[in-house]
Amino acid sequence: MNTFSIRAFIPPLTLRFIPIRATRRYAVQAPGAPTFEIFSHQHKWMQKERAAADAQTSRNVDYLRDEVASRLCERLLDINRHFPHVLDLGANACNIARMLTLPSEDSPDAGPRSKRISKLTAADSSETLLHRDADLPFNNEIEIYRKVLSAPETLPYEANTFDAVLSSLSLHWINDLPSILSQVNNILKPDSPFIGVMMGGDSLFELRTSLQLAELDRRGGVSTHTSPLADVRDVGGLLQRAGFNLLTVDVDDIVVDFPDSFSLMKDLQAMGESNAVLAREKGAIQKDVLLAAEGIYRELHGNEDGSLPATFRLIYMIGWKPSPNQAKPLERGTGMFSIKDFLENEKNEEGGGDK
Repeated sequence: MNTFSIRAFIPPLTLRFIPIRATRRYAVQAPGAPTFEIFSHQHKWMQKERAAADAQTSRNVDYLRDEVASRLCERLLDINRHFPHVLDLGANACNIARMLTLPSEDSPDAGPRSKRISKLTAADSSETLLHRDADLPFNNEIEIYRKVLSAPETLPYEANTFDAVLSSLSLHWINDLPSILSQVNNILKPDSPFIGVMMGGDSLFELRTSLQLAELDRRGGVSTHTSPLADVRDVGGLLQRAGFNLLTVDVDDIVVDFPDSFSLMKDLQAMGESNAVLAREKGAIQKDVLLAAEGIYRELHGNEDGSLPATFRLIYMIGWKPSPNQAKPLERGTGMFSIKDFLENEKNEEGGGDK
């Protein structure tokens, strides 16, 4: 597991009110058990719209999304092929598109990473966030088409449309992950990859534990102030259930140092990453709970220099849509030698042989 630390510089936060968007919903019969809704998509849409309305502040807190998007692009470049049409699902402010216009970290002389992609479709439910950087220079270096999704869990694309689907830091707000992964599999062409990254269950554990202990001390109970996240042990099963082959799942940590817990929470708000759980407690966290949480945070997790670390645990996943010509693992028992015998022989050699 790799750990990457960066220092966050916190600008003043200004938010503008965005009116609630009216949506029309339809009842659709779907197979399987009904979806249990955890997150409010309407509330999450409002958070992202409000955050993106202050474009400069929103850009200042893109350090996490840009870093994760860059790492995701490197995984895409590990696949030695050209991708005519790629979907960026949950594109936020088109961070992947911007990172694709930069040189590869491994081969800086090879030119921009966008040379491997002919067209990128960036899809997100927040129109303001999606178009926030539409006038920046990187838009001239890659063919990018922006698509506003009317429903974040319904993909309006035909089967076998895309040569790859990417998703960076959006899937952790999806209620029905099995459904969205199955839809991704459907819109991919055969033998094409899905490469995604989402927040994992241990993300921001420092903030979570501090708020819980503070509220338990001040209120005698714990309310829902942070969102539940998927566990890495479940991701492989979800990909397999959605019909993907040749699965790869790994975990990475990014640790960001903040001057205090209030700066961390302001950054999360400016990112549009605040709590969106349906059962969340209404209203702001009380001042005495916040002050107590700050002290607990420093006592349990504080750095020697006085800063407070915030750990973002990232779950990376890669799955391939099946194809008749796709490489397949050998069947069990067809190997040329026994792993058990090999390990036993190695152990005997290290121990000086049998006695």
